[in-house]
Amino acid sequence: MTETTERLRRTMMFVPGNNPAMVKDAGIYGADSIMFDLEDAVSMNEKDSARALVYQALKTVDYGDAELVVRINGLDTPYFDNDIKAMVKAQIDVIRLPKAETAEMIKELEEKVAAAEKEFDVPAGSIHLMAAIESAKGVLNAPAIAAASDRMIGLALSAEDYTTDMKTHRYPDGAELEFARNMVLHAARAAGIAAFDTVFTNMDDTEGFYRETNYIHQLGFDGKSLVNPRQIEMVNKVYQPTKPEIENALNVIAAIKDAESKGSGVISMNGQMVDRPVVLRAQRVMKLAQAAHIVNEEGEYIEK
Repeated sequence: MTETTERLRRTMMFVPGNNPAMVKDAGIYGADSIMFDLEDAVSMNEKDSARALVYQALKTVDYGDAELVVRINGLDTPYFDNDIKAMVKAQIDVIRLPKAETAEMIKELEEKVAAAEKEFDVPAGSIHLMAAIESAKGVLNAPAIAAASDRMIGLALSAEDYTTDMKTHRYPDGAELEFARNMVLHAARAAGIAAFDTVFTNMDDTEGFYRETNYIHQLGFDGKSLVNPRQIEMVNKVYQPTKPEIENALNVIAAIKDAESKGSGVISMNGQMVDRPVVLRAQRVMKLAQAAHIVNEEGEYIEK
C-alpha cells in the first residue's frame, strides 16, 4: 500500500470548478482532501473555462497538506480527454471518475492518464485514481472496480444518482443505502483502498448529519464527501478518538518499542501477545489523535 492510500481521508470537500473564489480559498478550511468538481457543478457552457481555472489554481495556489482531487467529466462526454490531459499536466494527486460501472472504465481512464503522464513528462504512476459509484450496476461491480488498477486509492458512494437508479430517494434512516454502503466499503477494504460516504446536503439538519456520520464511522468508512466547509469540523469531531482509545493505543505503541529494544519479534502487553490488527488499529488511533491535535508526534498530550 502506498503512502497516498495510507493518509487520513476523513473529509473530502467538493469545490465547484467554475467558482474562482471557492477554488482559490479551498485550502483554508482544513479538509483532508479537496475535490475540484468539473462535472455536475459546472454547466455545459462553462466546462472549458472551469478546467482552465482549476488548472491555473493547481499551478499557483498553495493548498498546504491537503490531498488534491478532481472530479472529471465522464467517459461518455466530449470533455473527458481534455479534462485528463489538463489535470495530469497540472499534476493533480487524484482523478475521480464519475458514474463508474465497470473495471473496464477504470482501465480506459488508466491508459489515458498514463499516456498524458508520458506526453507532459509527469512521473509515471504519480497520478492516482478513484471511482464514484452511482448506480446499481456500479454497486454490484464495486469489487472489480476497486481492484481494476494499482493507481486506485478509493471508492466513493454517490447517493443521489444511486437512489434515482433504484427508483427511490433519500430517507432519514438511510435504509435505502445500506446495501450500497456495505458493498462499496467491503470492495474498498478487499482492495486495500479508502471508502468515502456520500454527501449530506441538508445543512439545517445538524442532528441528522451527526447521526449519519456516526453511523458511517461505525461501519468503517474512512470519511465523508462534503458540500460545505462547516461540515469539516463536525466530521472530525466524530472521528476523534476517545481518551481510553488513545491510552490503549499508547500502551500498544509502548509494547512495540519494548519488543524492538529487546530484538523480539513478539509484541506483548499485560502478559498477552499483541497481533497485527491491534497494532494497525493503534497506529490509526494515534494518527487520528495527532490530526485532532490531542497528542503530538511523540504521543504526548498537547496542553490546551
